[in-house]
Amino acid sequence: MGKRSEKTIVDIAEELQLSVSTVSRALNDHPNISAATKEKVRKMARKLGYRPNALAAGLRNNKSKTIGLIIPRISMFFPAAISTVIQNKLQEHGYHLIICQSNDSYEQEVALVNTLYSARVDGLAVSTTLFTTDFSHFDIFKNHHIPLVFFDRVPLEHNMKVIKGDDFRGGFTATEHLILKGCKDIVHISGPLTCSLYIERVAGYKSALQQYKLPFKKSRIFYQELSRENALRACEQIFARPPYPDGVFAANDTTAITIMEYCRQLNLRVPEDIKIVGYSNDPRSQIITPSITSVDQYPEMMGERVVAALTELLHTPPAAQHRYSQEIIPIQLIERASSAGEEVVKARPVKKQKKTK
Repeated sequence: MGKRSEKTIVDIAEELQLSVSTVSRALNDHPNISAATKEKVRKMARKLGYRPNALAAGLRNNKSKTIGLIIPRISMFFPAAISTVIQNKLQEHGYHLIICQSNDSYEQEVALVNTLYSARVDGLAVSTTLFTTDFSHFDIFKNHHIPLVFFDRVPLEHNMKVIKGDDFRGGFTATEHLILKGCKDIVHISGPLTCSLYIERVAGYKSALQQYKLPFKKSRIFYQELSRENALRACEQIFARPPYPDGVFAANDTTAITIMEYCRQLNLRVPEDIKIVGYSNDPRSQIITPSITSVDQYPEMMGERVVAALTELLHTPPAAQHRYSQEIIPIQLIERASSAGEEVVKARPVKKQKKTK
């Protein structure tokens, strides 16, 4: 079969005996073209199977009306929830969204950045991989004054537009909650410390222990990709022999759920024998039994703020843009059955985190 011949506005003009400029204006809903002519042109366009060439139009006006989005994994609750909000909000502003996932591969992230630049997106929003420490591949957007916003997983050096969760407070609040419920031997399962999220959550965990005068034990903290398989391997070490911990703070809800299932196999009662707190407020944490206490990161708010930042940059001349800023989205502990019980320790005020140089 031969290659399908694409119909153009020239074909529509010939069929209707109209000028190419009239057809173009009709298709673009120009006010100087009558409603009858517009309808006639659109009807012929449908008949011929005409498809507007958005790329060509973008090349003419230097605008693609498209935004690129890079997230670690679409299967994860938090980035998936944010992606939905970003897409819906961008549509309200007349923009389309290209969603890409890096699969937590630095090499894939670099390739996606170059692909989206070549696709002439008008802006880019990124939640980086767990292992991104060199951000030079984003310079192509910065150097060409193309709006660039980092969110959730962000560069440690905030010399660009950043929207992030209050991860230090999240780590502190989760740990403090377990302490207030009487836990004195708390395990923390963290992500790798190449990622901004986990650096700050670990700092919050350590700060809570220090503030309540509990010892920090290296044997009670794990740094790993937060998958079910890795959670099971951590459980094998944590519960290899008594004494078992009386509290676990997991840096995501997948890990928290896995730990609870493992405890059930050992006939450890949750929350009577061990209390568990997760992170992200994944919907699964509400429906499992017992339900899991978790830290809500407000993905809707973060998604809305990402779009607000992008649209502000898109409508501000490069010379007037304030590209380098940081916005912190609050967190909230959602208490459920996995950490239930009367508080046996009095809460203390949170000490401010020292800024990391």
